Order: sequence, then C-alpha cells, then structure tokens
Amino acid sequence: MSVRQHTQHGVNKDEGGLFHRVSLVAVCKSVPISELTARLHSCYLSRADAQAAQNGSMKILIVEDEPKTGDYLKQGLGEAGFVVDLLRDGTDGLHHALTEDYDLAILDVMLPGMDGWAVLAGIRKAGKDMPVLFLSARDHVDDRVKGLELGADDYLVKPFAFSELLARVRTLLRRGGKGSATEFLRAADLELDLLRRRVTRAGKRIDLTSKEFALLELLLRRQDEVLPRSLIASQVWDMNFDSDTNVIEVAMRRLRAKVDDNFEPKLIRTVRGMGYVLESPACA
Repeated sequence: MSVRQHTQHGVNKDEGGLFHRVSLVAVCKSVPISELTARLHSCYLSRADAQAAQNGSMKILIVEDEPKTGDYLKQGLGEAGFVVDLLRDGTDGLHHALTEDYDLAILDVMLPGMDGWAVLAGIRKAGKDMPVLFLSARDHVDDRVKGLELGADDYLVKPFAFSELLARVRTLLRRGGKGSATEFLRAADLELDLLRRRVTRAGKRIDLTSKEFALLELLLRRQDEVLPRSLIASQVWDMNFDSDTNVIEVAMRRLRAKVDDNFEPKLIRTVRGMGYVLESPACA
C-alpha cells in the first residue's frame, strides 16, 4: 500500500483537519509508513491525551461482551493514550469498578451475568462518582431516560463513529464526573432535545431526518468551530470522505432550509475551502 493510500484509508479517524495535514506530508515527500504513522498519532492526540499517554494517568474501564466492539474500543482508546481494562461480563465489570480506580467507565447495556443497568446501580450505590458512558443498540427514549436516571453521564447508540465516542470520552473526563448529562443543545433560539430527538426554533417544531438530526447535533456540539467535510463524513455517515460526492453539500442545504431559511439570525455558514460552522450569535 502506498503512503497516499494509507492516509486515505485513515480518514475515519480524522479530527479538525487531520486528513489535510497528513495528506500534505504524503504528497510533499516520501515518508516511510512507520514515520507517517507516528506523525499521524502525534496530530491525532489532543494535548491532554498526549500527556495521558506519557504518564498513563487516565484509566478507563470497558464492559462489553461483543468481541469485535470490545477489542476495537480497547485498541482505539489505547492508541489515544489511555490505560484500558476490558471485561466481558457485568459481574466481573462491577467487581473491577468497585475495587480499582477508574477515571471513566464505558458500559454496554446488554451483558451476561449482570446487565449494564445493574452495573451502574452498583457503582452509584457504592458512592463511586466516575463518569459512565452507556453503549446500546437500543435507540429508545425510555432506555436513554432510564440510564440517565440511574446516574449515567452519556448514552451513545450503536453503531457509532469512533471519533464521536472519543470526543464524548474527552468531554466526560474534563467534567471529572461532577457534571450532569447534556439533554439540550442550544444556539440562539434553536434548541435540540437529545432525549426526545426533537428540534425547535423560535418555539416552532422542525422535523428532521435521522441524518439531519445527527448533522445538527454535531454542529451544535462543536459550534463556533469550523468542521472539515472529512470530519463530518466520518462522524455523521461513518465513511471515508470522497471529494467526488456531494452528499454533505446536499444534506447541509436541506438542513439550512429547515433551520435557517425562515429565521434570523442565520446560524450555519460555509467556510470556503474549509468546511462548515454553526456560529452562536455572539461570535457571528
């Protein structure tokens, strides 16, 4: 595989223009794969993660019985600089959660031995306030509400892009377990209800498709930040960015028609040659 091919296949882990920086290295000079991988890793890790990689201070517990998903998460988070323990059943997971010191726990809902709800209840009953992120293939409001009421800090529906999971992990670690799960995302009079999957602007209900909702959620979570098309493709469509497709442009145009065209101020803006940004009024 050529260096150019290697970088293109890595676009799913792009964040904030990483693909463009790595591609520049590949195009400008012949770089051995090992060196390119090192540079990729250096660009990909945030400053906090790089520090964690040096001192091994951030420890994460994963309780996931699906082999591919568990191994994938352990490898990805390990490469991001975290110390990771992976358990395959709820009983063992709870035992480790209570006897070891973790900065964060990632729990599947459906587990052998003891389900994720019971694991979380045991963690909170013992007075442990570590952030807990739930993973589940069940995208029902009742499930999300139940997890939050039991003391979960976030809830991610399968299948998901690793880049989104990593972003949520970083956010939860910054909170240090003292915050509460975000239920609403807002910009001006635009409001997105994460639990009920509803969007309103100026009090008016707006119906979105699942992809439009995911796209708006990404823009709101990272408002005032220019998001490259490669990042949007990986997080919303979980695919490599192909410059020959206009799927992102079409989706963005439809989203704007629903949430911006009939309202003021306009929130979503195209940054030519770079990507898209949802700007809060104070920064617009």
